[in-house]
Amino acid sequence: MALFGGQEKHNSQGITVGGLLAGAGRRLLDLLLPSRCPSCGDLVPDAAKLCAECWATLSFLSGPACACCGFPFPHDKGDNVLCGVCQAHVRQFDRVRSALAYDGGSRPLLLGFKHGDRTDLAPFLVDLLHLAGRDLLADSDLILPVPLHPRRLIRRRYNQAALLAAGLADKSGLPWDGLLLRRVKATTPQEGNYSARQQNVRAAFLVAQNQRERIEGARILLIDDVYTTGATLQSCARELKKRGADRVYGLTIARVVRPGMI
Repeated sequence: MALFGGQEKHNSQGITVGGLLAGAGRRLLDLLLPSRCPSCGDLVPDAAKLCAECWATLSFLSGPACACCGFPFPHDKGDNVLCGVCQAHVRQFDRVRSALAYDGGSRPLLLGFKHGDRTDLAPFLVDLLHLAGRDLLADSDLILPVPLHPRRLIRRRYNQAALLAAGLADKSGLPWDGLLLRRVKATTPQEGNYSARQQNVRAAFLVAQNQRERIEGARILLIDDVYTTGATLQSCARELKKRGADRVYGLTIARVVRPGMI
């Protein structure tokens, strides 16, 4: 729903007024109605927490993984080992980690957070990011959310990655910026194979002209909700490296993995 004469006003960090109002309305409802598990709907003490049964369905990614993209290995292959995709393609990002596998356990959470106005889930998801990304946070100077194109931000009312970045910055003490990296190409939703996804987001991101000095020599931590092929993070990292970033890391709530790998 558009506000203020047909255009949704948003703050400087990519979180719209509509998104904030949606979160405030949700908190008011929490005071009036019983809290329910965001995944299955069962009653829970805290609306932003999962019930025990749904918590048990989450597949945490904490074992051996590709040294670059974080793809989970079935067993320890040693230090600095790359998966087949990272061996076959030059990666612009230096390292990516994800908290969960994107599967039947995590999917309802992420869809609700991204498309269902469940902004109240942000603190819970930030806790997952903070746990999964401790090493990356320790080696980062600045947190950046993967940006939405302005038209999509108006339709969605908030950038879910910006909510995560803001919460993670507050929890870690690192600065964050929702305007430094901008999406200048209105891409279609990502689909298809690795090459198609790469082409879809090529040259889609740009560092703001008046912010480029902040990038030189910086260690950047990019935040997004789901890692599929890495095409979006790859495009962001390419632009950041072009502007002089020393290192670019990625941290997501979940990532797609092949069945049977975890």
